[in-house]
Amino acid sequence: MKGSTKCLAVIPARGGSKSLLNKNIRLLNHKPLINYTIEAALKSHYIDEVVVSTDCKKIADVAKSAGAKVPFMRPFELATDQAASIDVLKHVVHFYEEEMKVSFENIMLLQPTSPLRNANDIDQAYQIFISNKGDSLQSITVADTHPYLLRELNFGKLEPYMKEQAYNLRRQDLSELYVLNGAIYIVERDLLMNQNTMTGLNNCGYLMPQERSVDIDNELDLKWAEFLIQSSK
Repeated sequence: MKGSTKCLAVIPARGGSKSLLNKNIRLLNHKPLINYTIEAALKSHYIDEVVVSTDCKKIADVAKSAGAKVPFMRPFELATDQAASIDVLKHVVHFYEEEMKVSFENIMLLQPTSPLRNANDIDQAYQIFISNKGDSLQSITVADTHPYLLRELNFGKLEPYMKEQAYNLRRQDLSELYVLNGAIYIVERDLLMNQNTMTGLNNCGYLMPQERSVDIDNELDLKWAEFLIQSSK
């Protein structure tokens, strides 16, 4: 055990992807996409087990080669477009507890579509989670657009999305807001399994820079991530 509290990192990677074929094992700078997340998790000082939940043998083989555990194949009903991440996590926890007789106090969700999140991000997020006695944590980044700047087009008429706003607000007068970047989620096991949620009453946030908050969903995202990787060398 590396840290003071047992932590299981779950990397969900189903085979089907409509927006980007074979997304989770597409090459990003000559390396399968999922490998970035596996390698970051394995380097963390706080994660005790790194498991990939997938329904695809190709992904399973790549994940095992990268050092992750793949002790089961994800059931079909949890590998559809409609399957919720929380149900995938609960299935993993249940498998470990019932089949492996191993329990973890905290569960971390690391999506493979966030390849630029690194081990330092994971460790800093976990430190915030522990030091603040959090029951959950979500990684965030600065929002590109403030809600006050959003507009609706209603029958050709441009109107503020937030109806109470004044038109003459200056950008510098607006408070800084944040958006979930999907890179890191941490939740206490009991909150996940007993209350069926990943957001508790003491939900913490870990702020990440935008250049490490890329979420791969399409070809443009993949090219942007590759540009950022090559530019950082």
